[in-house]
Amino acid sequence: MGFSHGYGPGPNDDEAIDLMRRAFDLGCTFFDTAEVYGAGENERLVGRALAPIRNQVVLATKFHLAGPMSRAQLGKDIRAHLDASLARLGTDHVELYYQHRVRDSIPVEDVASVMGELIAEGKILGWGQSQSTEKQIRRAHAVTPLTAIQSEYSIMERMFEKDVIPACEELGIGFVPFSPLASGFLSGKVTANDTFTGDDVRRVITRFDKENIRANQPLLDLLNAFAKDKGATPAQISLAWMLHKKDFIVPIPGMRKVERIKENLGAADVNLTEEEFERIETELARIEIHGNRTDEDIAKLRNVIS
Repeated sequence: MGFSHGYGPGPNDDEAIDLMRRAFDLGCTFFDTAEVYGAGENERLVGRALAPIRNQVVLATKFHLAGPMSRAQLGKDIRAHLDASLARLGTDHVELYYQHRVRDSIPVEDVASVMGELIAEGKILGWGQSQSTEKQIRRAHAVTPLTAIQSEYSIMERMFEKDVIPACEELGIGFVPFSPLASGFLSGKVTANDTFTGDDVRRVITRFDKENIRANQPLLDLLNAFAKDKGATPAQISLAWMLHKKDFIVPIPGMRKVERIKENLGAADVNLTEEEFERIETELARIEIHGNRTDEDIAKLRNVIS
């Protein structure tokens, strides 16, 4: 997403393509996009970048559904979204197709049924939901088994640990955290003096309010202490903590510089012992997190862009 919008000015298209291919060379084989990122431009960009290595990677994209409709219309609508995405991506299938947000006004069983048809036709190999509840997951999974759930999850946002992640474990569904570094907060590089402009979502995410940046310093102190002991970075400790939790959790950090690609992928080589992991968990239980990220706050960005 960050190549097209959401985090201020990024690299140009040629640079972005080079970065995606560099990520592949360094071992990254899972790439995630969506039809709404840059109004389709991100899918075109990802398609161009992955064209030479298309058969060596897992490609995920997402679709939005506008509102209530008949089952017949739903099938037509989803197919239209998928066909448009495939055209932009320059491929005849995607490995993973997500419903970008799950609306109560559209029965999850109907969506799941359409996904089953698309899987049978080979246009998608698996499907998923984003930011869905345990109840929605179970209802959909009973119709067409879900491959993955993509939702926000990080050391700063753990609401899905209570029910969704355990349900994924029970049902054999992958869990794909977006914003696993809390939109960059867990890198430890953000300060209360930073300012964000344009379409940068950090303008409206409350954890980036100046008072919350200061209030969350105990969390950064914890990460910095472990990073020093392990010869790693705070971002790597944050990702290593997540990777240690469950083997079906696959985070997708956004990366727009070669050094960030190397840093984040390098987290896979940072192994926490069980004792170290439990120490982090114990310390986290004592730390209050200030601010969060909500879709409602993100929607406010339209009104503040200047």
